[in-house]
Amino acid sequence: MPTSLVETRSIDVVPDAERHGTAFSQFTLWLGANLQITAVVTGALAVVFGVGAFWSVIALLVGNVLGGAVMALHSAQGPRLGLPQMISSRAQFGVRGAIVPLLLVIVMYVGFFASGSVLAGQAVGELTHLGDTTGIILFALLTAVAAAVGYRLIHTLGRIAGVVCALAFVYLGIRLLDRADLAALLHDRSFDFPLFLLAVSLSASWQLAFGPYVADYSRYLPRSTSARATFSWTLAGTVLGSQWSMTFGALAAAAAGDAFVGHEVSYVVGLGGGAAVITSLLYFVIALGKLTINVLNTYGGFMSMVDQRQRLAHAPSPRARRYIADHVGGHGVASASRTSCCSC
Repeated sequence: MPTSLVETRSIDVVPDAERHGTAFSQFTLWLGANLQITAVVTGALAVVFGVGAFWSVIALLVGNVLGGAVMALHSAQGPRLGLPQMISSRAQFGVRGAIVPLLLVIVMYVGFFASGSVLAGQAVGELTHLGDTTGIILFALLTAVAAAVGYRLIHTLGRIAGVVCALAFVYLGIRLLDRADLAALLHDRSFDFPLFLLAVSLSASWQLAFGPYVADYSRYLPRSTSARATFSWTLAGTVLGSQWSMTFGALAAAAAGDAFVGHEVSYVVGLGGGAAVITSLLYFVIALGKLTINVLNTYGGFMSMVDQRQRLAHAPSPRARRYIADHVGGHGVASASRTSCCSC
């Protein structure tokens, strides 16, 4: 078991001697990663697109469960292979064949990082009174440092964010319901199937976007870790965190309308009531939630870029090449395909 906080592994297979942790770590990580402002905005979009709050909540739950199940299947690969997600995709696409989907994944990471940095940078700017631009730069630097330290810090950050953000969302939910009548928000039960499917696709695509890197954060688990436990804890964390955030966003959008849409950060902070201490704490919570997910995107992006460099050079590391041949190649390809068909 490693004693250093700073990760020394890159995209090579993790040896059994360095494996550590339990499947429960996947619950805390994905709970913390999903209790954040971008998930809130995603939930609000269902209402903005015309779905009533009642059917929005149900549609978002359906999408989170369906997409989360596919995502959690990828997580179960981590202990078995000990490899980053995109490395194992060589079983489906080959070393050269996966270059195109890998490039698309990197572009996706950059987009997620940029949008997250803007939202969190606003919170950091308000918290430090240094302005949005400085806040974005500070947030980006903090993200880079955390991603460079690596796996152990990422999971520690997830545990902290899971607790802090959960407490904050309980408080924010109470404050929201103080302002709005829940029964009135859920009164409209008119059903439009195309709009319902649109809302399902919002949350399902949210979950599927984790697919290209979810195993990156379970690959250090001991090989003996149950695949069922890894799947179940990952699914529970990602569905609970995202549904909680998205439900809050849908209800906030239904209650506040234009006062929420386009002003998400200021609206959430405004729910605190204006007290300076509460306002600062809420800005901190917004920044912490975004830090967790942005570190995942940065870390996953780094893994993908290293993998891309190796593919373009046609030179996977000897250790990784041997491991893939022994554990993923041959009969392993069929089993890997069944459990990671969406690794692209």
